[in-house]
Amino acid sequence: MEAGIDLQGQVISALESLGVAPGLAKLMWLPLPMLVMLVVATLGVLITVWLERKISAAVQQRIGPEFIGPLGILAPVADGLKLLLKEDIIPTNTDGLLFTIGPALVVIPVFLSYIIVPFGQNLMISNIAMGVFLWIALSSIAPIGLLMSGYASNNKYSLLGGLRAAAQSISYELPLALAVLAVAMMSNGLGTVEIVEQQSGYGILGWNVWRQPVGFIIFWVAALAECERLPFDLPEAEEELVAGYQTEYAGMKFALFYLGSYVNLVLSALLVAVLYFGGWDFPIPLGAIAGYLGIPETNPFLQIAFAILGITMTLLKAYFFIFLAILMRWSVPRVRIDQLLDLGWKFLLPVSLVNLLITAGLKLTFPVAFGG
Repeated sequence: MEAGIDLQGQVISALESLGVAPGLAKLMWLPLPMLVMLVVATLGVLITVWLERKISAAVQQRIGPEFIGPLGILAPVADGLKLLLKEDIIPTNTDGLLFTIGPALVVIPVFLSYIIVPFGQNLMISNIAMGVFLWIALSSIAPIGLLMSGYASNNKYSLLGGLRAAAQSISYELPLALAVLAVAMMSNGLGTVEIVEQQSGYGILGWNVWRQPVGFIIFWVAALAECERLPFDLPEAEEELVAGYQTEYAGMKFALFYLGSYVNLVLSALLVAVLYFGGWDFPIPLGAIAGYLGIPETNPFLQIAFAILGITMTLLKAYFFIFLAILMRWSVPRVRIDQLLDLGWKFLLPVSLVNLLITAGLKLTFPVAFGG
């Protein structure tokens, strides 16, 4: 049974049991997933921004934020309020319509991508059959917004940043898609729930990272490039382009770019956990252990414990990769634009193609081990 549909049916049935008409119950359900998605993604961003400040401070032997809330935990909230209250400026001689639409076109597709992320076994908005390809399709929209913003700003630094963002995205989307296709081939499906379930049962030994080590490296490098994280932050390189496509933006429009960058980082880390590290699956097979101890799977306390552990494992895996991304910011120097494009076209793309062909061959030769 699809997790998203099951949750939808339960909520609608609960509303109908309270006396709400069936049509009105379905209408009340429609905005709920989107609101939940916005809240979850925003909370993830606030935690990530705080972690970035504290980890960056630790790397540089500083303290970081301390006084805005306990350990500075409210500093990201203060940043958001500051940007919300700042004056919204549209420079003269700009294309006002494209200048306004650009930031929204960057953020909205990333938020929509959260509908396919399973935080637990029955905890996702919708179990779409072609979920990972939907994410790839949505991620290809954001560079259009970046290019639009750079062009509409009437600023040479913004235009260069927008052009770099489009070139970088095109260069790394292809190896990213091929790495995902290799995982989907082993899982016999494109749904994120199917991919996680295919890795479960053997604990850490069943995770895709052991069968797709090359694909995992390609995916992680390409995801960092898609998120424009160091060493791939060429579209907004401060030393070269001031702030790239963000140069002329202020107030909430700038906040949307800021939000979109971190939302995309959290999403990429979650997808790494789902595609290669078993998602909600625990490193040891808890289901087999519970069966050995004679505890039935229908035990409600066991199901609640598994659900809490599943959510915890998904988030721990995701934030481990966020920690690595933050650490790389202060450990790896920025590459040049020609090196970035060469890495994508001349190295990652051919390696991802070879990895896909080898995966297909191994799947035919060893169908049990490779999901045949």
